[in-house]
Amino acid sequence: MRPVLVLVPIAGPPQQPAPPARHMGLSYPSLPPGYQNTSASPMQAQTQPYSHAPQSYQPFVHCTHHCAVLFPPQPSAGPAQLSPSLAGLSLQSQTPETLRVVNLLQERNLLPPGPVTPPTPCLPQDLQKINCHPEVFRSTLTSIPQTQSLLNKAKLPLGLLLHPFKDLSQLPVVTSSTIVRCRSCRTYINPFVTFLDQRRWKCNLCYRVNDVPEEFMYNPVTRSYGEPHKRPEVQNATIEFIAPSEYMLRPPQPAVYLFVLDVSHNAVETGYLDVVCQSLNIVKMHQDTLTLGNFFCMNLSYTVLRFKTLFKNVFLFVQLVQDLLKSLPQMFGKTMETQSALGPALQAAFKLLSPTGGRVSVFQTQLPKLGVGALKSREDPNQRASAKDIPNLSPATDFYKKLALDCSGQQVAVDLFLLSSQYCDLASLACISRYSAGSVYYYPSYQQQHNPAGVECFQKDLKRYLTRKIGLEAVMRIRCTKGLSIHTFHGNFFVRSTDLLSLPNVNPDAGFAVQMSIEENLVDMQSVSFQAALLYTSSKGERRIRVHTMCLPVVNSLSDIFAGADVQAITGLLASMAVDRSVTSSLSDARDAMTNAAIDSLTSYRTSVLTIQQPGLLAPACLRLFPLYILALLKQKAFRTGTSTRLDDRVFAMCQLKYQPLAYVMLMIHPALYRVDDLTDEGALNISERAVPQPRVQQLSVEKLSREGAFLMDAGSVIYLWIGRNCNPDFLTQVLGVPDYAAVPQNMNILPELDTAESQRTRAFVGWLREQRPFFPILHVIRDESPLKASFMQNMIEDRTESALSYYEFLLHVQQQVSK
Repeated sequence: MRPVLVLVPIAGPPQQPAPPARHMGLSYPSLPPGYQNTSASPMQAQTQPYSHAPQSYQPFVHCTHHCAVLFPPQPSAGPAQLSPSLAGLSLQSQTPETLRVVNLLQERNLLPPGPVTPPTPCLPQDLQKINCHPEVFRSTLTSIPQTQSLLNKAKLPLGLLLHPFKDLSQLPVVTSSTIVRCRSCRTYINPFVTFLDQRRWKCNLCYRVNDVPEEFMYNPVTRSYGEPHKRPEVQNATIEFIAPSEYMLRPPQPAVYLFVLDVSHNAVETGYLDVVCQSLNIVKMHQDTLTLGNFFCMNLSYTVLRFKTLFKNVFLFVQLVQDLLKSLPQMFGKTMETQSALGPALQAAFKLLSPTGGRVSVFQTQLPKLGVGALKSREDPNQRASAKDIPNLSPATDFYKKLALDCSGQQVAVDLFLLSSQYCDLASLACISRYSAGSVYYYPSYQQQHNPAGVECFQKDLKRYLTRKIGLEAVMRIRCTKGLSIHTFHGNFFVRSTDLLSLPNVNPDAGFAVQMSIEENLVDMQSVSFQAALLYTSSKGERRIRVHTMCLPVVNSLSDIFAGADVQAITGLLASMAVDRSVTSSLSDARDAMTNAAIDSLTSYRTSVLTIQQPGLLAPACLRLFPLYILALLKQKAFRTGTSTRLDDRVFAMCQLKYQPLAYVMLMIHPALYRVDDLTDEGALNISERAVPQPRVQQLSVEKLSREGAFLMDAGSVIYLWIGRNCNPDFLTQVLGVPDYAAVPQNMNILPELDTAESQRTRAFVGWLREQRPFFPILHVIRDESPLKASFMQNMIEDRTESALSYYEFLLHVQQQVSK
C-alpha cells in the first residue's frame, strides 16, 4: 500500500447547541442592502513554452476567463453576519482565475513576478476587510468543505498555519474589567458574531445567544453609548486585552534569564564566548525591576555564577553583570577540559528556575559525553549520500524530552545554540527545546578566526534573540466552529489538552501549524470561524491575551474547494507532516507520501472537476505551483537523498520546517532568484525615503543564468550573489568595487558602500530582503571557482541532478500516475 499523508480525526469536544437554521435571526443594526464583493486579483503568471521541448511538447493557446464573482443583493445584514445565501453560492457558473486550466507540461513561466499572494476568501467585502491577516492566521483551504467525505474526495489537506505572536506595527489593545466571551464555549467576542439586538449576541462558534454586558454598551473609542457592534473587539480580527486578575494562576513572577555556557577547551577555541559576553554587555535586555540574572559555565563539571538578590536598582545590577561578562572569557581561557556535562547542568538549571519559571539559554559546542544525557556519535559519514533511508533521525534517549516536559510544567523554556563543526546529535538535543517551547539555533563550522561571516550571523541572531519581545507563562488555545475538529499540532510546545498548548515562553518568531478534520456535516452553515487565543505575561509583569479570529465560507462543490486552495499553506503543512513521517516511519515513506499528495490532488481535479478532458498534466491556476513545490521539498536538505548531507544539517532543516512561520519556510523550500546587474528604480518601493528595486523573480534553473549577468538567490537563511564570468564590468566596479572578474575575492560576504547609484540600489535591495525576517542571512558572493557554487546550484530545483529528477521529468512522472 503506497504512503500518503493522512489526517486522523479524534473524538471531538462535548456536544454543543445545534447550529441555526439557514435563516439567521434579525441582525443589528441594519446596513444598506447588498454586499459588494471584489474578486481576488488575477494571478500574474505569464506563459512561455519550454525552450527545448520535444515535438510532442508544443505550446498551446487557450482562453483565460477573468470573471468576478458578484454577490446578488442581500437582505439587511449586520457587520458580523454572513449572507444566508453564501453557502449556496457556486463558483462554477463563472470560472474565476484561480480555476483557469493550466497544462503544466506546456506552460513554463508559472512564477508570478513577485511574491505569491494567498487567495482571498470568498466573503462579502465588509467581512473580508476585517478578516484576520494571512501572515498571522491562514488556512490551507479558504473554502471549507461541507463534509469530510467531500474533503476526502478533494485529496487536499485541511489545516491552519499561525504566527500568533508576530511583531505587528498596529495592534489594538483593550483595557477593560470585563472581557466578553461566550458563556458556553468561551469564545472571545469578535467581528464574526451576530448581534440579534442591542442586548444580545450569538456566538459564531457554538451559536449560543449571550447577553451584552452593560459595560460593553460603552465604546471607549467613539465615547458613545448603545453601539456595542462598534467596539474595537467587534471591529478587529486581531486584538489584545490587558487581562484582569482572574486570568492569573499566580502573581507575575520575575523574568528570569539563565545562561548555560559550554567552557570546555573546544568551546574556548571557537571564540564564541567572547561574542556572547560582548553581546550581553551591549544590549539592554528587558531591563526592568523584575529581572534576575544567572550564569552557568560547564565543562567536566559546572560552575554556577548566580545573582541571588532581586535588584531593585537596575544600574547596580547591570554594572555587576557587565563586570562579570568582561572577565568571563579569561576565567576559562587556559582550560584543558575537552568534554562537557550538559545533562547535569540542565538538571541544575531546571532546579534553579522551578520556583519562578523563566528562560534558559544553552550554548553548546560538542557532543555531550558525560553524566546523565550522555550521547554517542551515531553518524556514519559514508552514509551521508545514501539514496536509501537515513537512520538516526529520532532521539537516542528520552532524557532531553522528559526534562523538557518537567521544564514546561514549571514554566521554564530552554533555547539551544549549537555551534559546532562536529556531529552533536541534534536529533536528541533538540528535544529539550521542542517540548519546552524553546528555539534551536545552529551554526555549523563556527570559528571566530576562520569564519567571520558565521560570527556576524551569530552576533546578529543573538542581538535579535536578546532584545525581541517575550511572553512568559503562556498558553494558546485554538477554537473552531462546532463540527470541526483539531487533531495534530506542529511546532515547539507541549500539548496540555486537545486544544491547549503549553508555552512557557512565546516569541515573535515562532510559527505553528494544526491539522483539522470535519467531524459533523456543515450543511446548515454558511461560514465557519477559527479563533486562536494566546494568554501570556509580558516581561513587565502584565497579563495579556492576544486573540486572532478568521472566518471562511462553507462550500458544497469540489470546484469551489479547489478554487480556494492556498498552495503555499498546503505546502507548509505537508512539510511539517513529512517531518513527522520521516521520524516515525522513514524518509523514503515521507518522500513517497509528498509525491502522492501532488498526484492524488491533481487526479481528483482531473476526474471530478474538469468537464472537458484534455491531454497533458492539468491543474487549476491556484495549484499550478504545487508539483514544483513538492519537487522542491524532495530536494530540500531535510528530505533529499543521494546528496551528501550531514545528519545534524538535515535534522536542523526539519526543525526549521516545523517551527518557522510560513513566509520563512517557503524561502527554504523554494528560494527566490533575481537578476541584479541591471537594477532600476522603475517599480521600486519607497521605504523610509529609500528606493528599493523590485526585480522580477526568475525560475530556479541554470537556463536562466547568464555569464554576462549577476544573480542573487535568497534562500532564507543564506543569500548567494553569483557573478557570471563575463559580468558587466560596470557592475563589478560600481557594486563590488573590483576592476574585473578575477579580482572578486573568494570569501566576500559584505557589499562595499560605494558612492554609486548601482551600489545604493543593490545594497538597498539586499537590506530590504534581510529586514523581512528575524534572523540574519549571510551573504556569499560567489564565482564559478567558489567552493559554495555547489550549494548555489543545489537550489536550482528545476534542473536534473545525479540523484534527482528535473522539474519536467517530475511532471512526466506525475502525469503518468494521474493518467492511470
